[in-house]
Amino acid sequence: MREESGLSPEDAAARLGWSRSKVSRIETGRTRAGLTDVAAICDLYGVDSSVRAGLLQLAKEARQRGWWTAYADVFTGSYIGLEDEASLIRQWEVQLIPGLLQTEDYARVVISTGRPDLQDTDVIHRRVMARMARRTLLSRPDAPELYAILDEGVIRRPIGGRDLMRDQLDALLVAARRPNVTIRLLPYSAGAHAGLEGTFTILSFPEEVDPDVAYVEGTAGDIYVESSDQVNRYTLAFARICDVALSPADSTELINEAKERLSHD
Repeated sequence: MREESGLSPEDAAARLGWSRSKVSRIETGRTRAGLTDVAAICDLYGVDSSVRAGLLQLAKEARQRGWWTAYADVFTGSYIGLEDEASLIRQWEVQLIPGLLQTEDYARVVISTGRPDLQDTDVIHRRVMARMARRTLLSRPDAPELYAILDEGVIRRPIGGRDLMRDQLDALLVAARRPNVTIRLLPYSAGAHAGLEGTFTILSFPEEVDPDVAYVEGTAGDIYVESSDQVNRYTLAFARICDVALSPADSTELINEAKERLSHD
């Protein structure tokens, strides 16, 4: 239908407000298309009413649903679906423990403080539970590899107080022992570095036909970077951050030191 409408995948993605990967994954059956997605596609491609009705019915009857559809009110955009399918997640974080590694108490403080517009405790609790469900990705049989580099400030900032932060650092040390998780710290002593422009994530997929996607989360909206030149820029930046980051063993030692300081200061 897209080809008949004369649109390239990039054109369709731009018109739909989606990422290029989302278009590709729906077309190849690797991502479930929801009712809203199917309706938007039909509108864009000028599908007649009978075909539209049939496709919407198929969408209703689709049997495979991603776990995150139960939290459709929490997760927006296509990031969670992409993360769920990734085989390698490379993440550079300058402010917070990555969501996949957060404890429940840490996540609650981050969500309630970072979203002052959320006053309903039930809404906050639901968002925390959604983040906890997301964490199970790392313990699945087909779990992706997580390679996270954190600025030293992430472990020094006592979010939620000393006790809560100590528990979070302990959870970080436990996570670092997983065979599919690598945690490294960028020390203050590194000075200027390639990650000064801010946090980003690079997602890689098992199928060679699926190119890497870089993701940048921001208050004003999320950005998906898919052009090979731009993704290569993020890949190079990540490699250069790796060059000056502490080794996993030295990072563990620094996390332990920060944890002990919280216990005795």
